[in-house]
Amino acid sequence: MPIHAVDSSEQLALTIAQGADDRKGADIRILRVTGVSYLADYFVIATGFSQVQVRAIGRSIADKVELELNRLPLRTEGQGEGTWVLQDYGDVIVHIFMPQEREFYNLEAFWGHAERVEFLPSTPPREQM
Repeated sequence: MPIHAVDSSEQLALTIAQGADDRKGADIRILRVTGVSYLADYFVIATGFSQVQVRAIGRSIADKVELELNRLPLRTEGQGEGTWVLQDYGDVIVHIFMPQEREFYNLEAFWGHAERVEFLPSTPPREQM
């Protein structure tokens, strides 16, 4: 039996992070917001470097979660604009940003008291320009 059992919400968050990584999403963060927010148990935050990539990351996440966990997002917002896509899975909320939007909204600082969940991407970090 593992020391740290992964609950279903955490498994969803990790699957989402992997879906973002599959489309080379950058700076992927998982925040456990249980206890500090009533909105969700986890936030997953990722960066895409073009509107096309932001949309592709969103599609990759939706496809992976549906295939592996048989779940669909309750809502998706921003897919048309492609600068900030939000996917609401109920217990996990996904934010996929262009760099400028991620810096402006700075969710990691706003939710700085949330616990970070380790996620190791399979792709090396993209160099900042």
